[in-house]
Amino acid sequence: MHLELQEVTKSFRLEGEDLPILRGISLNIQEGEFVALMGPSGSGKTTLMNILGLLDRPNSGEYRMDQREVGQLSVEQRARLRSRALGYVFQNFNLIPRETALANVETPLMYQGLASRERYRRAMEALERVGMNNRAKHLPSQLSGGQQQRVAIARALAGGAKILLADEPTGALDTRTGLQIMALFEALNRENHTLIMVTHDPDIAQHARRIVHMRDGRIRSEEAVTQPLQAERLLAEMPQET
Repeated sequence: MHLELQEVTKSFRLEGEDLPILRGISLNIQEGEFVALMGPSGSGKTTLMNILGLLDRPNSGEYRMDQREVGQLSVEQRARLRSRALGYVFQNFNLIPRETALANVETPLMYQGLASRERYRRAMEALERVGMNNRAKHLPSQLSGGQQQRVAIARALAGGAKILLADEPTGALDTRTGLQIMALFEALNRENHTLIMVTHDPDIAQHARRIVHMRDGRIRSEEAVTQPLQAERLLAEMPQET
């Protein structure tokens, strides 16, 4: 699915005045790309991610998915498109504390109207894909940070999403665990999932194939990563834990 933004702006009302956040963003993301959004706090990258993920609307400009204007869809239309096409991964995992890993992955599938047997099948397949099927009955409190993030990725995959939006997905993880998550993202990208990732970490950004640098609500530069870092290789080179 090809994503295209043309001159997108976004502002918020604060104390009676409009506070501009995005100032004329134009960006193309091809199907199967792995793009990192970087910039200091307040640069607009999370707001841009929210618009790409249909969690927010632009004030002006156009947002197209495969040539279809989606920036101003109704609430119901946006919800249907999100559940079908998009998956989300957050820094703090956003799992339901009192639900098992399996239930956390199944819950979004309820909004697709799937029968319980099909929800279970899809959830277990997604958990197996991220290596967490043997922890399906565990609560989030019984899982490590890396395991919780894997469950969150499974939740994003279970609905069939081909576009994953990850907001600081390694920010709450140690280096080794963060690389394990990046190895999973790289594997998904090789399977033609489109990945859009917000990160402050320049080393993590080097796993992407393109880096978009933002500042003050604008795209300041873009760079192709000709030799992306490979998480599996970096993991193999790390000293063994004792």
